Amino acid sequence: MTLTMTHAPDVPTLDAGMTLLRPPGPRSTAVHRVALATLAATTGVAYWVDARNAADTYALYDLADSARRLDRLRVARAFTAYQHHTLGRRLVERVDARTGLLVVPNVAALYRDEDVPRYRRERLLDSTVRTLAALADAREIPTLVSVPADYDAGPVADHADREVRCERTDLGYRFDGPGVETTVYVQDGYWQTTIPYWVDLFGAVDECADDLPTGDPDMPTPAIAGGGR
Repeated sequence: MTLTMTHAPDVPTLDAGMTLLRPPGPRSTAVHRVALATLAATTGVAYWVDARNAADTYALYDLADSARRLDRLRVARAFTAYQHHTLGRRLVERVDARTGLLVVPNVAALYRDEDVPRYRRERLLDSTVRTLAALADAREIPTLVSVPADYDAGPVADHADREVRCERTDLGYRFDGPGVETTVYVQDGYWQTTIPYWVDLFGAVDECADDLPTGDPDMPTPAIAGGGR
């Protein structure tokens, strides 16, 4: 299972299975971007189990290519680990053949709160994530869970099919993981490309060096036009 870049050159979309996204922070919009890209590439209803108010309405409407796209998104908010665990189990009853996406950002956050005894935290989180992973596998549903990059992912990483890291750059978010690497950054009115982008299109220099004409070693080296700094 791999990730593709079908919706926008700088945002991956998800295949079936559970993907662990490691964004640069709990309020990062990287989750929103990947979820919306996948929603655009799939059909059916998307379920979002929210924690720490990640489902920012303003961010979703600002990033969506069409407000109508969000008509297929259903959001349920949890404020305690027990509520989160219950919502995760209720997904089993909700999900059917028409479900196109599951999104569970900050999946481990509520399980670290003081209202959960330490001896129960790991077991409760493991049960929730195990349910999500089994559901994603059985129904072949793209499932996005997130844990910030500077947090211990614990059992979330154990049950995920793949892990994708995301970092902020001066040009936007950069995604890196199995089958995906951000090589194009979309800005207002233009794209910013990278060397790996051109290597992917035309191959590396050493791969085609044997096909280049050798020329006459006694001939002077021609000047290269447009070689300004």
